[in-house]
Amino acid sequence: MHIVFGILTIHAMILEQECYRKHMKALSLFSGAGGMDIGVINAGFDILACIEIDPYACETLRAAVLRENRKTRIIEGDIRQIDPLELMTTLDLKPGELDLLCGGPPCQAFSQIGKQNSLDDERGMLLFEMTRFVNAFRPKAIMIEQVKGMISAKDENGRRGGVFERLLSTLRDAGYEPKTRVLVALDYGVPQKRDRVFVVAGSDENFNFQFPEPTHRAPKSFLEPDLPPYPTVGDALANLASPVSKIKNWQPEDSHMDVTPPGDRRRIHDVPEGAWLSSQTHLPPEQLCNLSKKDTTKFRRLSLKEHSLTLRCGEIFFHPHEDRILTPREYMRIHGYPDDYLLKGPIRSRSGRVRHLDQHRQVANSVPPLVAQAVSKAILKGLECQRSLKSLVIV
Repeated sequence: MHIVFGILTIHAMILEQECYRKHMKALSLFSGAGGMDIGVINAGFDILACIEIDPYACETLRAAVLRENRKTRIIEGDIRQIDPLELMTTLDLKPGELDLLCGGPPCQAFSQIGKQNSLDDERGMLLFEMTRFVNAFRPKAIMIEQVKGMISAKDENGRRGGVFERLLSTLRDAGYEPKTRVLVALDYGVPQKRDRVFVVAGSDENFNFQFPEPTHRAPKSFLEPDLPPYPTVGDALANLASPVSKIKNWQPEDSHMDVTPPGDRRRIHDVPEGAWLSSQTHLPPEQLCNLSKKDTTKFRRLSLKEHSLTLRCGEIFFHPHEDRILTPREYMRIHGYPDDYLLKGPIRSRSGRVRHLDQHRQVANSVPPLVAQAVSKAILKGLECQRSLKSLVIV
């Protein structure tokens, strides 16, 4: 009798856990094009709302919600003007009912390739909007993504690392114990050298979170022989048809369009695969123009046999063999977006300018979905373990 009762109890706990997983609720801040959201959803969360200020990124998000038949609210606006308490009422939530609050605040203020104005840049202060929403929603778990430069960013007093310490301190003051780690996108199957710091915290001492182990290894590494090697640019671009040429007032839905200016085609022509223009010192001055030896990312071809450098918002990398820049679809492949995910907004050329986030920058700004998925699955595991421990205590 006791055995039967025990089996029924375990079975009930399993059913309860499955039901719980189906209703895991998340809120996405600084959503961008939705790279983090894809990973969070694939891990098993239901995103109730996304907050994003860029109009083109919001178009991308709305298209995804419509295509996937989700009920996610897309809130277009400045997060500083949004009252989290009002939003909580709109989403029919009470403090503590949200399972995951996630976001990747703008990184330009901390990026090592930028001016690194830190908190003197108003974008740097947006980081602490995360804690404002934490204090209101009291989520069970938090996930924040940022550039590695944030770890050493100076605070208002010029203290190196002060910004990062302040973020962790505000989370602890709110009752969360954060765990941090720099994750390499390559380790999770993304063919791109992209290092980002993740901060994960839970509201309960039973939230036993562990950062996910790598799923891939360096090609010559013998430490994890059972893991597949890092994918390459060639792997990412395999089976893609040739892009369409730029046509006035029209662009393909899949964003696979070549917008390379004629002058850029001429300048990149003699650059071999995996190299960059400024290294080709034998070329004529009119082809090199004003490039210096430090310009290793400008007019740079990727290599099919290697992984990509970090995709950037400024320069767009060139195709390994063809005299053209990579298309947004090729950027999406390198970043780990699925082929059925569609971007909205303009496609700019390498030297072009667009007021809001064009398609290349939407990708470069976003979190690679596979990395977000790996971390989100680990968070889900921690939440389920937390709930199981509470259920055992009650039983």
